[in-house]
Amino acid sequence: MTQTVLITGCSSGFGLAAVELFADEGWNVVATVRRLEDGALFAGRANVLLARLDVQDPETMADAIQQGIDRFGRIDALINNAGFGLFGLFEGTSSEKVREQFEVNVFGLMETTRAILPHFRANRSGVVVNITSGAGVFGLPMSSLYNASKFAVEGFSEALFYELEPLGVRVKLVEPGGVLATKFGQRVGAEAAQTTVPEDYVPIIAAGETLFEGLRAARRGATPADVAQVMLEACTDRTDRLRWVATDDIKPLVSLRREAGEDAYWAEMRKAFALKV
Repeated sequence: MTQTVLITGCSSGFGLAAVELFADEGWNVVATVRRLEDGALFAGRANVLLARLDVQDPETMADAIQQGIDRFGRIDALINNAGFGLFGLFEGTSSEKVREQFEVNVFGLMETTRAILPHFRANRSGVVVNITSGAGVFGLPMSSLYNASKFAVEGFSEALFYELEPLGVRVKLVEPGGVLATKFGQRVGAEAAQTTVPEDYVPIIAAGETLFEGLRAARRGATPADVAQVMLEACTDRTDRLRWVATDDIKPLVSLRREAGEDAYWAEMRKAFALKV
């Protein structure tokens, strides 16, 4: 039987690549975007249903899910991909932007998941794939709010795993690193431009920008298609594996965080990421 996946945040980047891959692999795809005009690239495909879903608007979640069920009979997988990153100093980030970071990356993901769980429970099957980040595994300077949101998704997903496994519903985490060929960096830059900080932080910001520019220059060439392939593997995996590291660039840091022990981890991270001013 042909399976169906609902994917959030499909207008660009990982979401767009996932729509193309899943459709090419014979899946039915409910491709959701905040604005329907952003789905023009895939709207004509026979096995792709374009639907509006804004993770800050619960009514659109229920409507998109129902559209998918009406069109394809059932939904077998949910990929929570929609999100954005705040880059900058915590003290210079407004409370409104902090709330927006969590509304999109955490609460929107939770509510989309909540909306589809009755369908999965009724079927006694389904998979929830949450897209986090290396920033959900290790902290980085000037990324406190993005780190916090992704750490929250990691903890939520790990706990949810226990609740849903007895009901036949699997939970998976896909952890990408930096992929240059997405619009994520553009959004990060636009968000950072809206922050204001006390004068004390100016040299720290300059050091941070120098640090991350060096990291960007050294970054290896993972693509959105590579990450989409890991999403597909997670959706089709029938084991109890929870986490999937999706790009090679973060594997050393993930291994350091999870295997080296606290003292070794902090020694290496301070050496690599200390902001020298």
